Amino acid sequence: MLRDELVAELYALNRAEKLRVVQLLVNDLAADTSGEVLEHGAVYEVWSPYDAAGAAETLEKMLLEHKKKSTHE
Repeated sequence: MLRDELVAELYALNRAEKLRVVQLLVNDLAADTSGEVLEHGAVYEVWSPYDAAGAAETLEKMLLEHKKKSTHE
């Protein structure tokens, strides 16, 4: 738990100083590799909607059905 004095000092900082504190903490957390979820230097596949014609067709059908329902109400 943070000490009350530290919290009070942090709240008293100006905007630039607060951003600097956040930057320092984020850099410190990034340097701590003990809890790292992603392996450094590894290649991870990311799904993309490009070339996903089946998904586009499904979405189009759903939108058309929704449009039909909303016009009949």
